Amino acid sequence: MKGALIALALLAGLGMLLLWLCYCLAFHRYQRDKTLNVFEESRYGNLAAAMRAGRAFYESLQFEDADISSFDGLRLHGQFCGVREGKPLMLLFHGWRSCAARDFGCVLEFYLSQGFGLLLVDQRAHSKSGGKVISFGVNERYDCLAWARWADQRFHPTAMYLDGISMGAATVLMASELDLPASVRGIIADCGYTSPRDILRKVIRQLHLPVGPVYFLLRLSARLFGHFDPEAASAAKALAHCRVPVLFAHGEADGFVPCDMARENYARCAAPKRMMTVPGADHGFSYLIDRPGVEAALKRFFAETLPKANGDSKP
Repeated sequence: MKGALIALALLAGLGMLLLWLCYCLAFHRYQRDKTLNVFEESRYGNLAAAMRAGRAFYESLQFEDADISSFDGLRLHGQFCGVREGKPLMLLFHGWRSCAARDFGCVLEFYLSQGFGLLLVDQRAHSKSGGKVISFGVNERYDCLAWARWADQRFHPTAMYLDGISMGAATVLMASELDLPASVRGIIADCGYTSPRDILRKVIRQLHLPVGPVYFLLRLSARLFGHFDPEAASAAKALAHCRVPVLFAHGEADGFVPCDMARENYARCAAPKRMMTVPGADHGFSYLIDRPGVEAALKRFFAETLPKANGDSKP
């Protein structure tokens, strides 16, 4: 009897260890400096030079720090530059285990040239923001809402846009059904997934692991250690209630978030919408692969959604 109890205890311990490893692999706070700051040709090919130039431009800007509190008591950090009252504002949300400098460095100069102030957000459990749990947009959508409300009250912009890439795109899309400030004129979503469930199951499948059992373990680990359910939110479902115009962008050669997920999000979106796909672009590289095309799409989107001089109503 004693031996059986010991065996059961060992199995339970091994089970908890397995769940902890699943949680750490997917949801626990972790960022590699080399991934964020070192752009080598061996990894990024001919895009490396442009990525280094984007990082250098980011470092040349003069930022001011901003801190707010999340709905669950975390300190959230952001930084802003070029912001003035009565000027449009771009809020930028980076991807999973990444940072704003890496994901948006190359596009910041363009946004500034279009007259936007910038607010770069550190998502929870990343960089200078608090928290240890990355929830794939489930909790981050409320952080997005908090930042939009804070920026609206702090800067009184003529218009705000929520711009996200990868998990950041899913974050802003999930926030689209929330009570956003009236100044939010549009959402820009680059290579966003349809839901945490969908992207987790896709990655498991890509690793040639049994989808059902491994996803069960991942979901259970999120609930036990992260205190959230990956199935509690979905970008595709939120978009069915969206009233803010959305510009979807996606690389057709995306090996991480399939381009079909953007097409599904687009189809589910109830608001005015546009979509562009970039042939040959892998995950998050649409702007670098087709800078003129993406900039033209952004300019068209701004022309359609920015308030006119005589003060039009929100579309």
